[in-house]
Amino acid sequence: MKPVDWEAERKSMVAHQLQRRGILDPAVLAVMGRMPRELFVPERHRALAYQDAPVSIGFDQTISQPYMTAFMSQALELTGHERVLDVGAGSGYHAAVLGALAARVYAIELIPELAAEAEWNLHQAGAGGNIAVIRGDGSRGYPEAMPYDAISVAAGAPEIPSALVDQLGDAGRLVIPVGAREEQDLLLVTKKDGKTTTRKVALCRFVPLRGREGWRD
Repeated sequence: MKPVDWEAERKSMVAHQLQRRGILDPAVLAVMGRMPRELFVPERHRALAYQDAPVSIGFDQTISQPYMTAFMSQALELTGHERVLDVGAGSGYHAAVLGALAARVYAIELIPELAAEAEWNLHQAGAGGNIAVIRGDGSRGYPEAMPYDAISVAAGAPEIPSALVDQLGDAGRLVIPVGAREEQDLLLVTKKDGKTTTRKVALCRFVPLRGREGWRD
């Protein structure tokens, strides 16, 4: 069997899935054009690594569609100096992208097996130098490292967790799916002088956010 040309797969993904849909941030495009997404997908599904859809990573969880990872990263408007919280680390891919765009990333994952896998995947990809993987309830954030300049949540919540808003620093930005289990609005929350503004930036569909401030049943 002919080996997969992963570099060509990445270039095609950037051109057809990202740029054609309005992802314009050159830093986001560059990072996703070089980050080996295939290393963050279970080997049994690796051929699907660059498809235009989420991919199962086990435990009823998924690695997000490439476009959604890019869209959320672009919405955070990272410049390279930020402290970022990644809620729902999964297999570690979004944390890897955020780590290449910011100064420090704290990636929190509720499922211990996935947290361990994320650590391994980040190591394999050479992307974990500024990323700490935390095992815990991401719906409650990670107050030990607050305040955050940006928070990205890769799971759908019934409402915006107050803990995450509290952990945003001044001028911080939070991107989070909120709504029903089957479909959500992707919301961008901006904090300024202790006050927040919220706007809907897209429709989306994520797995449910678990934990004290997420879905419990």
